[in-house]
Amino acid sequence: MAGSASTAERRQDAQQDALKPPSALLLLSEGRAWQEFAASLALAPLLKLAPRGDGHAVLALPGFMAGDGSTLLMRRYLRALGYRAEGWELGRNIGGFYRMREALKARLARLRNDSGAKVSLVGWSLGGVFARDLALAMPEAVRCVVTLGSPFARDLQASNARRLYEQVTGEKTSDARADDLVALGGDLPVPATSIYTKLDGVVNWRCSIGREGPQAENIEILLASHIGLGGNPAALWAIADRLAQPESAFKPFARSGPFALGYGRLTQEAGR
Repeated sequence: MAGSASTAERRQDAQQDALKPPSALLLLSEGRAWQEFAASLALAPLLKLAPRGDGHAVLALPGFMAGDGSTLLMRRYLRALGYRAEGWELGRNIGGFYRMREALKARLARLRNDSGAKVSLVGWSLGGVFARDLALAMPEAVRCVVTLGSPFARDLQASNARRLYEQVTGEKTSDARADDLVALGGDLPVPATSIYTKLDGVVNWRCSIGREGPQAENIEILLASHIGLGGNPAALWAIADRLAQPESAFKPFARSGPFALGYGRLTQEAGR
């Protein structure tokens, strides 16, 4: 009886700790994403004041159901700042986490060999999960990781895209390997920045919070949407600022510059 009670208590605790997907209202509000892209185009002169790059390669990884077209604005911006910003060149992101692993490793290896230096990874949503997985598997090829609204921590079920993901990829989130979940949500061997918004209508924003440390941080973009993060001016500035850091010289984001009012601050409650 004691064992049964203990098991029941653990199940109850797990249910209490489980996160819920964003509300239907937040999901519907994702339509405002086009305004974020429009704002970046209008504020291009300010965005170009961001720190210049050193020419190293940046691999942009799109979100679920998206392709290289979704990261075009970001890549053009980064190229204007002096980076070699490349798309993933794998078509639409519908392959699933486990089926895409080897193809992504091969893509990173090619870019690492072609550029002759470590590659920075910028991953949007599911693309950020791929980016963290690549950093764990190939740290010698990765300079830093920046994720945008990526659900790499806490609860894979807390997403409004979960059912569609399972239908399209054939992968069940409940079948994800426990060791992979622990590794993806843990510390990376390279500098890592998680950019997120509390108004995310696709994934619960708490799933995008990593543990802060000597080379890991979280940056909240105020009033942003999940679909618009990759084109949000404050997010683009933060990405450029993070990529401009000298290799092996990580410093936390200063939350300053022309878009300073667009950033929140991580509170002790944020990761709970």
